[in-house]
Amino acid sequence: MEVGRRARGSSLLGRDLAVDLGTATTQVHVQGRGVVLDEPTLVAVDTGTGRLVAAGSSAHEMLGRTPQHVLTLRPLADGVISDGDLAEQLLRHFLERVRPTRLVRPRTVVCLPGGITAVERRALEDAAMRCGARRVYALEEAMAAAVGAGLPIEGAAATMVVDLGGGTTDAAVISLGGVVNARSLRVGGDEVDEAVAEGVRREHDLLLGERSAQHITHAVGSVWPVAERLTTRVRGRDLGTGLPRTIELGSEEVRRMIEPVTAQVVEVVRSVLDVCPPELSGDLLDTGVTLTGGGALLRGWAERLRHELGVPVRLAEDPQRAVIRGAGACVDDMGALRQVLTRRAATPA
Repeated sequence: MEVGRRARGSSLLGRDLAVDLGTATTQVHVQGRGVVLDEPTLVAVDTGTGRLVAAGSSAHEMLGRTPQHVLTLRPLADGVISDGDLAEQLLRHFLERVRPTRLVRPRTVVCLPGGITAVERRALEDAAMRCGARRVYALEEAMAAAVGAGLPIEGAAATMVVDLGGGTTDAAVISLGGVVNARSLRVGGDEVDEAVAEGVRREHDLLLGERSAQHITHAVGSVWPVAERLTTRVRGRDLGTGLPRTIELGSEEVRRMIEPVTAQVVEVVRSVLDVCPPELSGDLLDTGVTLTGGGALLRGWAERLRHELGVPVRLAEDPQRAVIRGAGACVDDMGALRQVLTRRAATPA
């Protein structure tokens, strides 16, 4: 499908937005400009006044280093809003940085994880409306990922996308412009980091902070044996003495720590294939599975799923931005991709 870069009349009506408010990262696409913001979904709040001290990358730099009266918090958990006030403050902060004009309220596409409840969906849409949207359109993350990965969603031959996010994993089979079968699991990259921190605590009696666990995952994490053993050194607090201590971890040890999380993801992908119609299952032997999301960058996902499922598996180009690219394509040409969007009308003034 060819998608135009700008909808007609956008210069007069203002530039529309696409927002992927994810558990780990928030990304914003402005019509005609592309992705203009990609920062952690994190805020630092003054506990005495409730004032927003920092957001995004600046809040991430403060992680684990704040004074007692400042807390770093994530307004989303498992892909949905867990603190409505903080989520709205964060979103407003981001949108005020990127909106080219405040004279015209933009139409806004928001990305939603699969399996979301009506209440959770309404919370995301309400946050976008209160932050200045004229009209809100919802787009399932799996469909957005498929569009962003360049899959032929309108064709009769089935394609499958697995979006590995920070808080959720979405797997969907798509054919003729719609989702044939999908499953969502509220497990993602955050649970991988938590499994690493818990494994280090259990096996080495060492307490790690969130940033240290993330470093281990990025440095040596894998879900399939790597050709050459990787190692990294990490510092934490010894639970016995209370003093700082440094240990060395290898890729095999970390892979064992995260295996319970890996197995859950593999199972949800297999469950989608298990109930796929026979004709479409045959298509997937040719078209295979496409991996998107930041979690797909963890070493070995393509090899692991290829081994477990027996179908071709490939990693999308720039997988961590596939969802926002797909949502952005809808914003850039609403007419061509309107069939994949669901609309919520603006609340009367």
